[in-house]
Amino acid sequence: MNLSSMLAARAAGGRPVRVGLIGAGKFGSMILAQARHIEGLHVVAVADLDPGKARGAFERVHWPVEQYTAASADDALASGRTWITDDAAELMGCGEIECIIEATGHPLAGTRHALAAIAAGKHVVMVNVEADVMVGALLAEKARKAGVVYSMAYGDQPAAMCELVDWVRACGFELVAAGKGMNFCPGYRYSTPDTVWDYFDFTPEQVAAGDFNPKMYNSFTDGTKAAIEMAAVANATGLDCPKDGLAFPPAGLQDLAEVFKPASEGGRLEKAGIVDIAASRERDGRVVLNNIQYGMFVTFKAPNDYTRQCFNQYGLMTDKSGWYGSMWRPFHLIGLETAMSVLSACLRGEPTGESRIFRADAVATSKGHFQAGEFLDGEGGFKVWAKAIPASESVALNALPIGLAHHVKLKRSLETDQVVSLDDVDIVDDLDIHALREDQRRLLSA
Repeated sequence: MNLSSMLAARAAGGRPVRVGLIGAGKFGSMILAQARHIEGLHVVAVADLDPGKARGAFERVHWPVEQYTAASADDALASGRTWITDDAAELMGCGEIECIIEATGHPLAGTRHALAAIAAGKHVVMVNVEADVMVGALLAEKARKAGVVYSMAYGDQPAAMCELVDWVRACGFELVAAGKGMNFCPGYRYSTPDTVWDYFDFTPEQVAAGDFNPKMYNSFTDGTKAAIEMAAVANATGLDCPKDGLAFPPAGLQDLAEVFKPASEGGRLEKAGIVDIAASRERDGRVVLNNIQYGMFVTFKAPNDYTRQCFNQYGLMTDKSGWYGSMWRPFHLIGLETAMSVLSACLRGEPTGESRIFRADAVATSKGHFQAGEFLDGEGGFKVWAKAIPASESVALNALPIGLAHHVKLKRSLETDQVVSLDDVDIVDDLDIHALREDQRRLLSA
């Protein structure tokens, strides 16, 4: 609880925390919106393949033009301004940059950027959960060996869930489940980029004017983002994914402790120690009372009857028995909070959530009947959704991770809801990523 004072001391000593941002999309824009108001934090450079898009992000979040027109990294360091470049390697080559924020959302690019940053001796804040769920455990191992921090991004839900899990364990409660809320019911699974705006309250004018990516929003709608994020949480905390994927039980705030406990105790979980989603819609589409659509939660059990009595005395939300309780955080503010991860890495040497084992995987699963010769189109597209399953199951199925399911050709036909195998597709490039995945199997946790 002292990051702000630690940063103030750095600033007073003329040593601001210097960072580089890769990716100027929605998340990157939110980071920039706050960065200018955090004294002692200097965004030295922003790398984006489209510098015009990056300039648009600065304009959108109300930076004065003169603050983002540095001519080079050296100019940015000397003037306190920010440099825009289309080459992420320039950020790795700047010795004064301490931390790289990877916010591209592209799993292959994110992996390569993280590897380059770690090799350059820089901390990595991995906004890119798509890359993290694919090879995060291996990246974290490499970072530890290099003496730098590899961290999930605070403000995003996985880091907040890791924080809640840490609270449960540090307090000595028995951890039962961790999860988040989500606007979901089963029919959403087959949403496409053409239909996605039907599930949101945005007007056509808002969509046209804002930084809205239909594939990205569709990833949230069809459950893919949930699978990616919950598998990442499992890898960071040692919790399990359900064997047949997330169940999305509908649950409001008042029901969390009742629903997210083992079925043997009257709940909906296949066992204790699992991740899942509290759906904000009933199966018929009705909105759940007191839903936690934007929140995160943990459920936990009292270790003894005295603690159980204290749960009641201090107003904790519990199940009917009083043994199971829930704690929650109602909102997450995405990139507006990510400076917490940067400062934690640079000032305390600690991640705000870190994949440590290969416990779970987010695997490509077919949205329909597709024939050999057709191409998959990856996260948020028309062809596949992601299913969160135990890593041991993924290895046994030789499953195709969702992060490698973009623009790959089918060698065999698929049926609806079939997990896609690497044997079903023709992989012709990016074999370095496949090699990393093979290496990561050393970190498989049964």
